[in-house]
Amino acid sequence: MTQSEHAEEELADTAQEQEELAAIEVDLLLEGIYRASGYDFRNYLRSSLMRRISNRMSLDEIPTITSLLDRALHEPDYMKTVINDFSIKVTEMFRDPAFFYAFRKKVVPLLRHLPEIRIWSAGCATGEEVYSLGILLQEAGLLGKSKLYATDMSEQAIETAKQGKFPLKRMQLFTKNYLQAGSEKEFSAYYTADREFAHFHPFMKEHFVFAQHNLATDCSINEFHVILCRNVLIYFDSVLQQRVYRLLHDSLSPSGILALGSKETFLSQYKSKYEELAPEDRIFRKLEG
Repeated sequence: MTQSEHAEEELADTAQEQEELAAIEVDLLLEGIYRASGYDFRNYLRSSLMRRISNRMSLDEIPTITSLLDRALHEPDYMKTVINDFSIKVTEMFRDPAFFYAFRKKVVPLLRHLPEIRIWSAGCATGEEVYSLGILLQEAGLLGKSKLYATDMSEQAIETAKQGKFPLKRMQLFTKNYLQAGSEKEFSAYYTADREFAHFHPFMKEHFVFAQHNLATDCSINEFHVILCRNVLIYFDSVLQQRVYRLLHDSLSPSGILALGSKETFLSQYKSKYEELAPEDRIFRKLEG
């Protein structure tokens, strides 16, 4: 072996040792967060978590993951910061307009005959999805008999969702999505604006229930006619996906509707429990029995 090859081998060994050490530190961090706070990220995909951990360490100039854990355990406010880092907040109103168009065409007709409608937006982040649903149901004449439950593991996200205000600079994108989702009305009719925010009219919130709920640890909160759990499961490993699919299935009423994200697929044992309603838009109906 040449000197150069020997040096490369030593570098590879060192990199592997560092990866193994980081994996141990991440295990300890997640276990510490769970035991200290009750938030369970132990079955989240490590690649996603590592990006968030590295970003927090860079922002606060923390040298090691162990140092991050030490600070989180001894500073309650910092623990909240780390937990908030781990929550998923990538969202927008009428995100994936084709999905909402399919919902309008395929799901809304199935809801009309119901005396009341219960919908769960699981992992609602800062609320854009539930406000989108509220507008869609209002235009379909169904909001008056609907109750929409919006839950997220992040208390901070839920508090933001309750306010029903979104940055004015995002309204152009939201309006474009809204129109592509099949509406011919004026999106601006649903909010008033100041220089910074669009404030959505409070009549919709009369039909919303906002609550903190952790899909990784908490039980079902009701029986629903529709559940939206979109772009959440992709952050979970197979163990946690198994738990969440069971929770969603048990929370659906007979013939209830389940909507997933565009990159999410059923685990094999659950695929046979649903029929495809709008497969290209990841909308399924629970089979009875």
